[in-house]
Amino acid sequence: MDKRSELNAAMKDAMKNKNQTALSTIRLITAAMKDRDIAARGNGKADGIEDDEILSMLQSMIKQRQESAQTYCDAGREELAEREEAEIEVIKKFLPQQLAEEEVNAAIEKIIAEQEASSIKDMGKVMGVLKKQYAGQIDMGKAGGLVKQKLG
Repeated sequence: MDKRSELNAAMKDAMKNKNQTALSTIRLITAAMKDRDIAARGNGKADGIEDDEILSMLQSMIKQRQESAQTYCDAGREELAEREEAEIEVIKKFLPQQLAEEEVNAAIEKIIAEQEASSIKDMGKVMGVLKKQYAGQIDMGKAGGLVKQKLG
């Protein structure tokens, strides 16, 4: 099942079960997806964004909520931080299983070999392939540091 179908099914379930947190979070996801679809159509992609781009968007949404939750905690607003954490849990349900650290290292080394990357100048090329092949499975912030370390 593609991500769009999965999100639609989850939205229907959230409505049936009267799960307001899930419903509002899924609506935020679909709104963000529609915004990106519109931008993609402007760039010649008639079908909108693909699943790997949706997964990348979901990871960005999680990162935003983690930062917000931290800010709320620092300000003593625990109830708002809890709401952000609840949204993170809903979003995570749409991401594939995260790769273990040794799997991430193996994937990076494989891509470096395939791309014949030899210096830090090749980092963008390696990260592009990594994002395409492992969208949603790897924290790209951490992966960037590992790629830089291996190429540097």
